[in-house]
Amino acid sequence: MDNNTLHADVVVIGFGKGGKIAAATLGQLGRQVVLIEKSDQMYGGTCPNVGCVPTKQLVHHSGNRRSDDSPQEWFEHAIGQVQSLTSLFRAGNYDALNGADTITVITGAAAFVDPHTVAVGTGADRIRVTAETILINTGSAPVIADIPGLADSSRLVTNVDLIRNTTLPGRLAVIGGGYLGIEFASIYHRFGSRVTVFESSARILVREDDDVAAAAEQILTDEGVDIVPGSTVLEVRDGATETTVVYEKNGRQHTLVVDAVLAATGRAPVTDGLDLEKAGIRTTPRGAIKVDEYLRTSQPHVFALGDVNGGPQFTYISLDDSRIMLDQLTGEGKRTTTDRVAVPATLFMTPPLATIGMTEKQARAAGHRITVARQNVADIVAMPRAYIVEETRGLMKFVIDADTDQILGAALLSVDAQELVNTVALAMRHGITASELRDSIYTHPSSTEAFNDVIGAVIHTDDPLDG
Repeated sequence: MDNNTLHADVVVIGFGKGGKIAAATLGQLGRQVVLIEKSDQMYGGTCPNVGCVPTKQLVHHSGNRRSDDSPQEWFEHAIGQVQSLTSLFRAGNYDALNGADTITVITGAAAFVDPHTVAVGTGADRIRVTAETILINTGSAPVIADIPGLADSSRLVTNVDLIRNTTLPGRLAVIGGGYLGIEFASIYHRFGSRVTVFESSARILVREDDDVAAAAEQILTDEGVDIVPGSTVLEVRDGATETTVVYEKNGRQHTLVVDAVLAATGRAPVTDGLDLEKAGIRTTPRGAIKVDEYLRTSQPHVFALGDVNGGPQFTYISLDDSRIMLDQLTGEGKRTTTDRVAVPATLFMTPPLATIGMTEKQARAAGHRITVARQNVADIVAMPRAYIVEETRGLMKFVIDADTDQILGAALLSVDAQELVNTVALAMRHGITASELRDSIYTHPSSTEAFNDVIGAVIHTDDPLDG
């Protein structure tokens, strides 16, 4: 073979969480690994570069701004801190893998040549890499809604653009009232932007129960975020110095002038340019790479990990994907995606909203006879921590099987919710009952001791089933 062809045991396309964990583990086991990443700004994947880490650091900095701090100066300082941290993490990720004797990192766009070969680059710089096993971990990218003028607007931003721009938009329109839209609305309002959220459904956070979504919306509107539910954005028109958003609500047309428009209507798997058809790798109707419960594609030696396979778009799911795949290559081959239960999620508004399992509505639809326990954080006697840190907004809600006392789901809108939900998840995975969680001993003062009160605060128990 020529000098432009490499041979490896494993090729990893994409430097995301699942891919880097798999590469590092297999490299430590002596496998020769080639990891290919399209951008030198994405070593480590979405989370440390443009996702979890920078956005949560912005949550932190936005909450620390004092009333007499200049919004623009404070924002510019925060973005500088974010860029310093992401640069540190990016370099650390690269050095940790490329420094290993068994791992080679190549920067460039990869495309399949055949089921066992990928090519990187073009012309004289083109490198071909062959391997027995190939892992695809290319993640997802923001979806730009098909709204006239939006894609071409000079003031269109995605979450990636916002966290790299040092200019704080004075007026920000957010299209989409889901997790991403609400998180950024909360962040930028607290930095000092005037934020308007457009949501086509009757309310934001449509996957949550009505009472939970209403509590979250009340917190946001009390802070000054303008939420426009039941609205349809019709057009985005750029002017010389500002952009006009044209929208319809209740049959009437309205306009809003803004400095930036955030598209927050979801993310789609990144498969463009991979030439999957040359490898015989099939995709789903939604564009994700089709996988089985072992994360194998239509080519059994090719695996797809993380967002690109159409599963839940969380870094920790990509991590768990790597565990399933590694069990196939180096373990007993028994782990599957069906083993996952009680997977939590957190929306980092302030205070955060963490959810797990079924909503009240879903539990009833599934035929469960349920007990619902709910309490406002301000009324939880056993949770003085909320008063100590001066964050008493929100509520905690548990959905419990009335016959077995098993926790079916929970919604925690409170200080420390992102940590509390992991305790609930552990309880659900191991069959710990709601009563056991309620009667456990917790440190004081802590947020976990709220469970002592909340699970006993029953607001409804379904009547026994007939017969």
